[in-house]
Amino acid sequence: MATATKREPGELFGPRFALFADVLAVGLATAAASLPLVTAPAAMSTACAVLDRRVRQDAPTTAGGYLRALRDRLRAGDLLAGAGLLAGGALLLFNALAAGAGLPGAVVFRPVLLIAGGLLAVVLLRACARPESATSWRVALRSAAYDSVRGPRASAVLLLAVATAAVCAWAYPPLAFLVPGPLALAARATEHHL
Repeated sequence: MATATKREPGELFGPRFALFADVLAVGLATAAASLPLVTAPAAMSTACAVLDRRVRQDAPTTAGGYLRALRDRLRAGDLLAGAGLLAGGALLLFNALAAGAGLPGAVVFRPVLLIAGGLLAVVLLRACARPESATSWRVALRSAAYDSVRGPRASAVLLLAVATAAVCAWAYPPLAFLVPGPLALAARATEHHL
């Protein structure tokens, strides 16, 4: 993959900045596609695939290309995975609210809940980054869980990316609409390089 490293006349940032712009655009498109919530796994899986193609083939990323890829990938299994994600998120939220309301043992329970939520986010992101997510979420989740245990370095890097995204979104809430792009790129990078 040969990419240009020089700026064209009149170009403000150069070709290396194009990947950054594509990551942010894909993040925004993923956030918009995830608004129905049940489409979040398919949207993130599509973001991982589109950014992987962008990096490997140096193919330009467009909103139309992302939407076409999402439409091609969206199936009943994706909606079922989204419903499962919603149920799991509701369960974590209920437990967090119970711990905050004075649940006995909350001092121990809160950190355990935080660690479990972080590890679950890592496994889910790794599942979205796997090519199997396009055909079978069960296979993607199984292999992502296995790889998360087998490759703790990659899981730690992805956990740091999740924590950074959470802090950025907490500190400046409008960034929440952009963080899916960098998370998708981080998930694909950890699948290939660590």
